[in-house]
Amino acid sequence: MEDRFKFVTNKITDITSLQRTIAGWRLKGDRVVFTNGCFDILHKGHVTYLAKAASLGERLVVALNTDDSVRRLGKDDNRPINEEDARAMVLASLGFVDGIVFFNEDTPLETIVALEPDVLVKGADYDPEETNPDSKKYIVGSKEVRSNGGRVEAIDLVQGFSTTAIIEKSKN
Repeated sequence: MEDRFKFVTNKITDITSLQRTIAGWRLKGDRVVFTNGCFDILHKGHVTYLAKAASLGERLVVALNTDDSVRRLGKDDNRPINEEDARAMVLASLGFVDGIVFFNEDTPLETIVALEPDVLVKGADYDPEETNPDSKKYIVGSKEVRSNGGRVEAIDLVQGFSTTAIIEKSKN
């Protein structure tokens, strides 16, 4: 039992340790997929998105917004609902998530540059072909990933599932 708990918690790490882990994965020929988000109240839409992202490579890394970073995104005043450690633990319990790292910046650009993923993934509300960084559809880090020989993908979202909708429904 303790070994399983340790297996889950060991997925949550710092950037330097994750860089070493990724180097080991790459020695085995594994492609590293990267995505990011708040993942505040994990739901079917999140799980579907993450599972599809994981299928684009052998290893899935999730950069998780810190609580401060979530607050700066301008979501509801009560967000995040779950603190970062709780959000990370739930994500780490998913078998197809291989690594989790926090980022406190407004965007995950520094994390993407540091980890050099092979595949960068966002939801289909973003556009992999958008090149204007000022556009809401622009995927942060896409230029950097492509310049390293990687690719950028968008995954369709599951309609009817969002954390905001869940929060609104619970209020009514």
